[in-house]
Amino acid sequence: MAYSVTELTPTTGVQINGLSGAALVDPGVAAECAAALELRGVVIYRDAHLDDDQLVAFSRLLGTVVPLPLGGEPRHPEIQKVTRDAAQSKLAAYREGTFFWHIDGTTAAIPDKATLLTARQIAADDTGDTEFANTYAAYEALPPQEQAALADLRVVHSFAASQLLVYPNPSPRERAAWDRNPAREHPLVWTRGSGRRSLLLGATADEVVGRSRPEGRALLDRLLDWATQPRFVLRHRWRVGDLVVWDNTGLLHRARPYGEHSARLMHRTSLAGEEAVA
Repeated sequence: MAYSVTELTPTTGVQINGLSGAALVDPGVAAECAAALELRGVVIYRDAHLDDDQLVAFSRLLGTVVPLPLGGEPRHPEIQKVTRDAAQSKLAAYREGTFFWHIDGTTAAIPDKATLLTARQIAADDTGDTEFANTYAAYEALPPQEQAALADLRVVHSFAASQLLVYPNPSPRERAAWDRNPAREHPLVWTRGSGRRSLLLGATADEVVGRSRPEGRALLDRLLDWATQPRFVLRHRWRVGDLVVWDNTGLLHRARPYGEHSARLMHRTSLAGEEAVA
């Protein structure tokens, strides 16, 4: 099947047109996707129109697919519904937290390797775009002296930090529920076995070890502003049937705000991480 591949920004993203349905569930297509993820971080298949069986099958060609908490598809525990409709997902109340820049799984020793998201329904008012910020490129663009200054810093990540952005005045019961999710300390600069480096930032980044809270917060906020400036960001405007795959370890992502009663509905799978943060 003939298809086209287009690079989207100088650092990030490729868009592939002309592959859909069963044609994607092919080892050769998956190998090309994996190579593009390594180089460009985000792969967009326009009008892919994968059904749930095909979504899971394609995901398995890319890596180990993990069952997701409170998945909404009985036949496929690997698929999670992403929606703000509480009738469709028990996680709907937490989706407002995805409006902030984040990396999935930062409170785990090994964050998810990659995420696949396909659009089943989109918002009628064109809200709900997804943005990606390339933290490999952001790190590489830092002056060498700042890279050196960040080399040994460590950051505490917590679920509570991300929730406080949405609910700044939780009840004691709410805060206790958040705190049952254990926090995790990671280096601020994630160095892969290959030697490649990225910044590990986002909504869960709570405090810098060994620095006062105001000083640490100022540093994290400044670096997040740096990493999410337009030259490092790709914005995807969804169409029904689109499939987007991204490197969860080296790209921040966020949903642009959409309403609580929005029709927006995505099906998501995640690939198990393969490299601990170091």
